[in-house]
Amino acid sequence: MNANATALDADNSHDAVAALLLQVAHGKRDAFETLYVDTSATLLGICMRVLRDREEAEDVLQEVYVTVWAKANQFDQQRARAMTWLGSIARNRAIDRVRARPTPAHHVPIEDIELADEDAPTPAAGIDAVRERAQLDDCIGQLEPKRRGLIRTAFFENVTYDVLAARIDAPLGSVKSWIRRGLQQLKACLEG
Repeated sequence: MNANATALDADNSHDAVAALLLQVAHGKRDAFETLYVDTSATLLGICMRVLRDREEAEDVLQEVYVTVWAKANQFDQQRARAMTWLGSIARNRAIDRVRARPTPAHHVPIEDIELADEDAPTPAAGIDAVRERAQLDDCIGQLEPKRRGLIRTAFFENVTYDVLAARIDAPLGSVKSWIRRGLQQLKACLEG
């Protein structure tokens, strides 16, 4: 296939998307469905690049198509290609979502931050906590590496058993058993 044929195919593709947008502007639901099928993968990719989270990107993609349905009559072929217009809507919606995310400093209202904790542990309690932590670290260190890694990931990173099983490509039941046996070993070590 030569360069002219490739350029012609690309123009026809852009013309097809533009034609679909014009039909959507007139309220044609079947054209909207075809437009979604033809363009959603590309627009999802744009959202994913900005958001880096598939679930959030899929939410934004839905907002994109709601916007397209409502504003298809604003599409002007003289100002932009159809995919450029759609891509800019997707990119702008994704950026808006990023900007709407709370910054870490905004998670806790200032009224909820206590300056002095009256229930803070005493120095003696702090020493006990250090000893308990050292004992826990020692007992965790005695576990076989696979169990140790699974327990740390499950409890310190708050990862579910399903996700762990997928990460290490192991059956869910096996992962649960390994963690249960590891916890039993930890309990015996800590009580001993």
